[in-house]
Amino acid sequence: MSFFIPSAMAQQAAPSPQGNPMITLLMFAGLFAFMWFFIIRPQRKRQKEHQELVGALKKGDEVVMSSGMLGRVDKVDEDYIVLEVADNMSLKFQKVSVHAVLPKGTIKKI
Repeated sequence: MSFFIPSAMAQQAAPSPQGNPMITLLMFAGLFAFMWFFIIRPQRKRQKEHQELVGALKKGDEVVMSSGMLGRVDKVDEDYIVLEVADNMSLKFQKVSVHAVLPKGTIKKI
């Protein structure tokens, strides 16, 4: 049995086939292009639209918060807004938590 070991160790591994490095480079470029057009670019567009929405908030706008809370903007600070959510009830939220601005008159009674 021991006479098989030296012959097994004497065998050399077959050389691995070398692929074309240009194909590998093209595959990486294609993967990057796919990620850019289908993941990164749409996300940046949504972020830009949200920043514009938050930047354009003004007193009297009716908004929906990301938590689902509805209210009318009573005061706008640099990072916070104060919403009137009921009669004589105002709550302070971060501006970034605004999900959407509703059309005027959506909230009938506050």
